Amino acid sequence: MKMPTTYSYRDIWRIACPILISLLMEQLIGMTDTAFLGRVGEVELGASALASIYYMAIFMLAFGFGVGANILIGRRNGEGNYRSIGSIFYQGLFFLLLLACAMFFLSRHLSGRILSRLIESPAVLEATLSYMDWRVYGFFFSFAAIMFRSFFIGTTHTKTLTLNSVVMVLSNVFFNYVLIFGKLGCPALGIAGAAIGSSLSELVSLLFFTIYTLRRVDLRKYGLNRVEGFRLATLRQILNISTWTMIQNFIAMSIWFLFFLAIEHLGERPLAITNLIRNVSALPFMTISAFASTCSTLASNLIGAGRSRFVGGTILQCIRMAALFVVPLVVFFAAFPGLILRIYTDSPQLIEESIPSLWVLCSSYVLSIPAYILFQTVSGTGNTRTALVMDFVALFIYTAYILFTIIYLRLDVALCWTSEHVYSLCILSLSYYYLRHGHWRDKRI
Repeated sequence: MKMPTTYSYRDIWRIACPILISLLMEQLIGMTDTAFLGRVGEVELGASALASIYYMAIFMLAFGFGVGANILIGRRNGEGNYRSIGSIFYQGLFFLLLLACAMFFLSRHLSGRILSRLIESPAVLEATLSYMDWRVYGFFFSFAAIMFRSFFIGTTHTKTLTLNSVVMVLSNVFFNYVLIFGKLGCPALGIAGAAIGSSLSELVSLLFFTIYTLRRVDLRKYGLNRVEGFRLATLRQILNISTWTMIQNFIAMSIWFLFFLAIEHLGERPLAITNLIRNVSALPFMTISAFASTCSTLASNLIGAGRSRFVGGTILQCIRMAALFVVPLVVFFAAFPGLILRIYTDSPQLIEESIPSLWVLCSSYVLSIPAYILFQTVSGTGNTRTALVMDFVALFIYTAYILFTIIYLRLDVALCWTSEHVYSLCILSLSYYYLRHGHWRDKRI
């Protein structure tokens, strides 16, 4: 039986397209670092992967908070309770700035001790610490920008994200080129230049969001015209949802960091290969993430408007649209792997050894497309605690798998990438069961 829908494919695309472009543009920051550092050396290429994922593991605490705020803003937007959105925005912003201060202090004092115990290669360790010494300053800018992102996604005004992302990426390309290679009279800073460039681009992004909001958003309509003092009740309301997404996102990225650490123990070449594959995977994964985020936002708005019966049909629409974009893309990657990998490195041997891993990754998207869309919809229903439990189960199986295949069996790096199939299958099965049988349709937040 055909499921009822309320949004057209054009409606979904109108929301998903700006999110997709913004995600891709943000991912281009890491891709730019890789493309530049891939021409500096394999040590720098591998170290940038470890350092950026270590940074992202911390960043995901703030991102998880933003997901919770986004869900709450989407619900209030669906209810037509626009004035309360401003309170959510400002309380979230205050919290994220305090969190940025705490993460900056802890990272500056503890990162060296933590990474020195985990990274085996002295050269990779030195390069990783050089990156993190400067990258931590980006916490203040990227954490604050998360609330602007949550506001624009939750109110379905996602075109702003596209403009912001273009500005951010262009800034990052400029800063990286100047600082990594030493142009325009600046010294050649190598991997440290990549970290400084990324942090400066996040500052530019925050400035853009601030100026755009002040000039183009109806501040009175959304309650943004008056900055409130600290309100524990509002913050507690956000945290009731976002605490679970914060933990979930932090643990998920930490496990991803564990995967790279395990690969590092296989050698510097497998680590470099893994970083290349991670960046190649960005385009299809960000496409899935855009439709998953759209589905989550639409589900929250539908439930807020009392139309939960349309959620199932919307999920199927998002899966179809994601597949329409992702499947041809990964087929192209699989057919012309050398062409894609050459973007990130000019080493023929490194390209040749990376091709099997790329083929394994491409095959995983058959499961990843429905898995991530269903999983984000679970969070969109407001049941973020349930989503956390699901992720715990899937990540436990995923961790056991990578420890067995990489640390114990020491398989070829291409076979290690089958861990993506394992995780996607687990999260797909759990999310489908919950959305089919769980009690989420009348949940109030």
